[in-house]
Amino acid sequence: MQVSHNLTSISASFSEVNLTGAAGLVPVMALAKQAGLRESVDQKVKLPTDKGANAGLKVTALVAGMLSGADSIDDMGILRHGAMGKLFTGTYAPSTLGSFLRTFTFGHARQLQSTAGELLVNLNQQVPLLGKPSKEQFVFLDVDDTIIEVHGYMKQGAGYGYSKVRGLNALLGTVSTDEYAPALVSQRLRKGATHSARGAAHFIAGVVGTVKKMNLGGRLITRADSAYYSATAVAAALAGGAQVSVTVRMNKHIKGTIGTIDDQSWVKIAYPKAIFDEDTKQWISDAEVAEIPYTAFSSKKKALRVPGRLVVRRVAQRNETKLAMEGQEPMFQIYRYHAVFSTIPQEWMDTVALDKTHRQHAVIESVNAELKSGPLAHMPSGNFTANTAWLHAAAMAYNLTRAAGLLAGGRFTRAKLATIRQKLILVPARVASSARKQVLHLPWNWPWAGAWMRLLTSVQALPQTV
Repeated sequence: MQVSHNLTSISASFSEVNLTGAAGLVPVMALAKQAGLRESVDQKVKLPTDKGANAGLKVTALVAGMLSGADSIDDMGILRHGAMGKLFTGTYAPSTLGSFLRTFTFGHARQLQSTAGELLVNLNQQVPLLGKPSKEQFVFLDVDDTIIEVHGYMKQGAGYGYSKVRGLNALLGTVSTDEYAPALVSQRLRKGATHSARGAAHFIAGVVGTVKKMNLGGRLITRADSAYYSATAVAAALAGGAQVSVTVRMNKHIKGTIGTIDDQSWVKIAYPKAIFDEDTKQWISDAEVAEIPYTAFSSKKKALRVPGRLVVRRVAQRNETKLAMEGQEPMFQIYRYHAVFSTIPQEWMDTVALDKTHRQHAVIESVNAELKSGPLAHMPSGNFTANTAWLHAAAMAYNLTRAAGLLAGGRFTRAKLATIRQKLILVPARVASSARKQVLHLPWNWPWAGAWMRLLTSVQALPQTV
């Protein structure tokens, strides 16, 4: 493809007031309105001074900017172009939204976090984000934290965490099923140098509580890595009615327990896709699994001891290249072990199925990646509580995008956020008025016109919850 005219014969003028570059915001923000976003913020978030006025409108403006691809306060200027003022109320200037964010304190940020959870529950009533799981179907709650890299010495709370990258620590909780992409249940911003497990028990209890409000049904399973293998975190999940599947640190006691597993108990498994082992820098295509009854936290008081299953996967250490060069065969096989403690009943999952299910905990990494390639590309403010409020707004934008993809149907039900944004939200349109109605004139031959129209008509047909 090439330019059809000589460049010197082309002129440009930014003067059309009836154009918008983000027509997809119309159905998505209508969905947010029907889910009661503005009303919930106005009811729960009480900010002081004139800078905190109209909190509901300002939060919805932040969410709309993030839906359009904004990852900084300055990017919120996208809300004020062309015909946006005709389509929406509350298209605030970036400076106004920045002042609004800096008004937040810790307590106000917790109020906004509560609003994000309420929005998720209301959205799920409008658009079943995870379908309608049966009583026997598994619903997975995944908990993990990630480091959001930041730059500059004025970022409050920035520090070096487990990844050795200077940033802020975001603790995330998601819910998903095998058929549906994850929804973001809860989120918390912490100092960069914070230990992963800090506050995990309270956080997990909140995640389980919010998921139960969604009335999903199904069998709840909380999955986490070894940072969250603690008596309080496991107890919090069990108290909420969820089973647990948590990676175990390979300490002396665990190694001794693995040593008691009989050789005949190991079952070979074949991965459908090879897995890259970061420790050995090799692709692994086969392994063996076994399990043994195990009581976790046996050194704790009796109330905190949890009986369950220790599922162990072992992978043979491979050094064929060196041995082949020396013309030798290995005298005995050396294995690397990966252990998982679980309370999932044997009748729900056998050993092989449980190992496979736990490895799928990695689905939360896709959520981390999507957020960090979108609104969390960098935390925009030097103020910690402002960044906390930004994180909660990003969670709302994430879940709204997921709901929009489900309503659009087809390939968009599990599409990446960037795909939904590019093909359904950032659609140019000319705004016209006819018979007291607004008409959006969208591009002819838009490849995803069918999905966009399904999104619009689906939102129009939804009942209001508030």
